[in-house]
Order: sequence, then structure tokens, then C-alpha cells
Amino acid sequence: MIVDLPSSTTSAVNKKLVELRESGGVLALGRVLTLVVVTDDSQAIENAIAAANAASREHPCRVIVLARGQRRAAARLDAQIRVGGDAGASEVIVLRGYGQLAADEPGAGMVMPLLLPDAPVVAWWPGDAPAVPSEDAIGRLAQRRITDALSAKNPLKAFEQRRASYVAGDTDLTWTRLTGWRALLAAALDHPPHDPVTSALVAGEAVSPSTDLVAGWLATRLGVKVKRSPSSSGAGLSLVRLNRQSGPIELIRPDGKTGTLRQPGQPDRMIALSRRGVPDCLAEELRRLDPDEIYGAALAGVADVTRGRTPVKAEV
Repeated sequence: MIVDLPSSTTSAVNKKLVELRESGGVLALGRVLTLVVVTDDSQAIENAIAAANAASREHPCRVIVLARGQRRAAARLDAQIRVGGDAGASEVIVLRGYGQLAADEPGAGMVMPLLLPDAPVVAWWPGDAPAVPSEDAIGRLAQRRITDALSAKNPLKAFEQRRASYVAGDTDLTWTRLTGWRALLAAALDHPPHDPVTSALVAGEAVSPSTDLVAGWLATRLGVKVKRSPSSSGAGLSLVRLNRQSGPIELIRPDGKTGTLRQPGQPDRMIALSRRGVPDCLAEELRRLDPDEIYGAALAGVADVTRGRTPVKAEV
């Protein structure tokens, strides 16, 4: 069910939510958090709502989408409520402010009356995010702030902003996309022989924040020299090589879909390792509301990574 409330107020939106709950029995599930989504583009709004709806099946929540309209228009608030089949296991409230309501501070003022009482707040910017999310009006309301440098207009600039402005509670979906890689590499080191890693090589696309992050993570966790080189094949992260005296451990993904794990004394293993979608990454991030210290350390570790210029070919 979709209910449009043009030229409305937050009080009218709250009143309509109560009416829907009492008349139709909808919105009866307990909500574990409020997810505030900040985006402008119409298509991005629908993509973000679809991702939030999918994640809400694991984390029932109230989704508030703040879509800023024209700042030069007359001040007004257009609202929309989505429940039932149009909202997954959540309730979706789309707020589009115009004029003064499109500014940052009034935008946060529109969101505050609709936050669930005594429930954590998570802010998510699916595209371009503020340079310092924790100082943004919406970011100050949230315990967790989720960005996605890869979806920004300039991924490298966005990634550098994340490094420069990180505070506890920040996270980025470029980090979440690495969960499979990190789990496989950590598990590989648990198998004999247990030689220490002496150095590491990470290869990926020239513009790949996830490749930079995994290099920073290895530099921090292993305390060894890590080289980050461009890759001549594959999308995103394509190769991680951990050098040891007994032979290297290699995780290779030349086609962006299927990975191959090579370890000394063991046969090669083929592993499904395609790039994770936004709904899957968002659902994982909503599982934890405490600061991700490992992500913060990985961001800091990028400064210790050596840059290579010669492209590395990831071959199976």
C-alpha cells in the first residue's frame, strides 16, 4: 500500500501511520531500529528503498527516506508512506522537502519527529555522502553512519574523505564487500604449515577502494610490507598473495565472479566470489550497531601500503 501526502507535515504523517495501524492491522511488527536514507535522485531513491526492504526482512525497521527537492522552490513537504507488500518487513516514509526544508538542518528537523522511540538510528548515504558524515545534521542523529565510496561520483575522492574523517560509528560498503575475501584469507592461515607471512601483494582495478582497504587491513593485521598494484584483468579486487617461506597463499578472482584459492600442499579450490550486492551488504551492516574498530584500523593502514605501477595479471 502506498499513501501519498502532498503538501503535508510530519504531524500529519505520524497521524496517518497511526490510522493505518489501527484500521488495517499493518505496522504491527516490532521495529529494531530507524534507518534514515539520504539521497536525491529519483532512481536512486527506488534502488535504496528496494535494498532497505530486502534488508528489513532480517532487520524489521522504520525506513525514512530524505529526498531533498529544489531549494529555490516555495517551502513545502511532500510525503509518502509505504506499508505492506510495498515495504518488505519495514514501513517506508519518503520525505521530499522544498525551499528551506531542503537545507541540511531543516532536513534533520523533518526526520526527528518520525524516529522510533528508544531505538537506534542508522544513517545511510547510498551515493555521494558529506565530507564528514559524523558532523552532518543527519549523521549527528545516528549511532552508525553507512556510506558507499564506490557509488560516489568520484570514488577515489570519496574514499580519501572517509580516511580523513573517520570516527567511531562510521563504515563504508566498500569494506563490507570484502567480508568473503577476509574470511577466506583468515581461514587459509589457520591451515598448516603455520609459517609467518613475510610480505603481501594486492592487485585490483586502479579505481577500487575495496582493493586499497584490503591492503590496509593486511598491513595492519599482519604487520608486514604490503604492495598494492593495478591489475591487468578482472573487475575490482582480483588478487591477494601472502608470501611465506613454505610457499604463497593466493586468492585469485580474474573474472570478478569465481575465485581460486591456492595453498602449499593442497589442491586448488574454486570458490563463488562474485561482488556482493547492496542489499546483502546493508543487511550485514545493520547486524552491528557498535563501532567497527577493524575497519577504522584498515583505513589507517592504507598509509603504510606501498604503491606499485606495473600491472599484475591475475591468472588461474
